[in-house]
Amino acid sequence: MPGVLLGDVFPNFEADTTIGKIKFHDFLGNSWGILFSHPRDFTPVCTTELACAAKISDEFTKRGVKMIALSIDSVEDHRSWSKDVMSVSDKAESPLPFPIIADDKRELSVQLGMLDPDERDKDGMPLTARCVFVVGPDKRLKLSILYPATTGRNFDELLRVIDSLQLTAQKKVATPVDWKPGEKVMVIPSLSEADAAALFPNGVTTKEVPSGKKYLRYTQL
Repeated sequence: MPGVLLGDVFPNFEADTTIGKIKFHDFLGNSWGILFSHPRDFTPVCTTELACAAKISDEFTKRGVKMIALSIDSVEDHRSWSKDVMSVSDKAESPLPFPIIADDKRELSVQLGMLDPDERDKDGMPLTARCVFVVGPDKRLKLSILYPATTGRNFDELLRVIDSLQLTAQKKVATPVDWKPGEKVMVIPSLSEADAAALFPNGVTTKEVPSGKKYLRYTQL
């Protein structure tokens, strides 16, 4: 089946975009990247999503994450649609702060496993689902989320998971449910108590559970 699995090197595809032709790995350089796909230009949910992404693009920049969108329409349509998007984002005079890939032949959508079999256009062709791919500086896939075409994404959650991915790439920790930056993190199970004590000078606390197993270990970074 087409698609990319966690840990795979993300395809170094070439594509036409609103900033010209790109090669994906060159576009990313040494940065993190987020690619988010959209079913179609000039559609309601997609427009609200891109408007939100444009409004908070500085938050991705702060994290060293390059943004790029994809839709199945042409570059010309993308440029026209971008004006609607920026109007909805209350920045009508500003350009869209990230490029949009033109995938009018659906070649990239097929390669990355992004087609939604239940949502079709007027010609009966399947639309792209709302995929999110987060790619690390090593060009490997770090996270993927797949929404159906009818459900809009939560961009606050995308920022939250990027914060977790970047933290856990550097530290021997994991982030618990609903974690936000600044909150306690969990010590990974493979780390011994002695190593944990040496790595985390703020100390490690263990939550007692009926099994008696000491696996719920927390620390404050």
